[in-house]
Amino acid sequence: MIVTLTANPSLDRTVNLAGPLERGAVQRAESVISQAGGKGVNISRACVAADLPSIAVLPAGKGDPFVLELLAAGIDCRPVEHEGDLRVNITITEPDGTTTKLNSPGPQATPRLLEQLEEALVLRASSADWTVLAGSLPPGAPPDWYAELVTALRAAGARIAVDTSDAPLKALVDALPDGAPHLMKPNGEELASLTGHQEDDLEADPLAAADAARDLVSKGVESVLVTLGPRGAVLVNAGGAWHASPPPVTVVSTVGAGDSSLFGYLLGDVEGRDPAQRLALAVAYGSAAAGLPGTTIPHPRQVHPDRVHVARLEPPSGS
Repeated sequence: MIVTLTANPSLDRTVNLAGPLERGAVQRAESVISQAGGKGVNISRACVAADLPSIAVLPAGKGDPFVLELLAAGIDCRPVEHEGDLRVNITITEPDGTTTKLNSPGPQATPRLLEQLEEALVLRASSADWTVLAGSLPPGAPPDWYAELVTALRAAGARIAVDTSDAPLKALVDALPDGAPHLMKPNGEELASLTGHQEDDLEADPLAAADAARDLVSKGVESVLVTLGPRGAVLVNAGGAWHASPPPVTVVSTVGAGDSSLFGYLLGDVEGRDPAQRLALAVAYGSAAAGLPGTTIPHPRQVHPDRVHVARLEPPSGS
């Protein structure tokens, strides 16, 4: 089972344009897709599609249409009561796959809400294969809240994966090794911000990305999965490093591709696959998601890890 936390859930609206986005112009959309979303929610959706049990913890009223949509989709949703309207995130996609995102902040979190979310997670963590902390923090949450959650969850015997960015990501790294999650999933930009490397260098060179990820492993993180967009992904742990190249895909929307990649890795782990196979499944899931509209999560039949090429990476001479 996978337990997910979406601390700052969102109504995701994707506007698909027939041509390139023109600033200041009036354009007609080909279609508009609306979905209950958020990184943790996306991973729980993927669990449902793959027949893997999941519990989604998030702040919302029990009767909120957001929660009712998740329940109707078969997601075991455990909302923690919270006042305020959920945020709306708008994604604009162009025919060539270019994606523009407009994310709103979300309602203000209170100390009581954060305490109840932690209690809900710790209660279920010991019976889960993984507990996933994913996405941004709501306004009012301290930047180091994920770091505090990791410490509490480790004490409860949980295996923890974290996918976040900006100040919460920095605070998590600053808390290493005491607050080390078992898995971190930065993208190239996020990894560069943590390690002092240049983003372009990491995204263009899997060896450089692996070298940067080793810095996090040396500080106590068990595994680091670095997504590199069209360059695939890199996986680093104490046993080595691997790079996976994605199969050809016509990009429709990159929204949710990183979430799908993370789920692919977790699914591979739950199924007992070795690191290279987990990485292949992660990249296959991410590629499949990029070929689907909006934040659509791929079904396992749309995922083809056999088309992903995985190569072991040797550390630079002298490392």
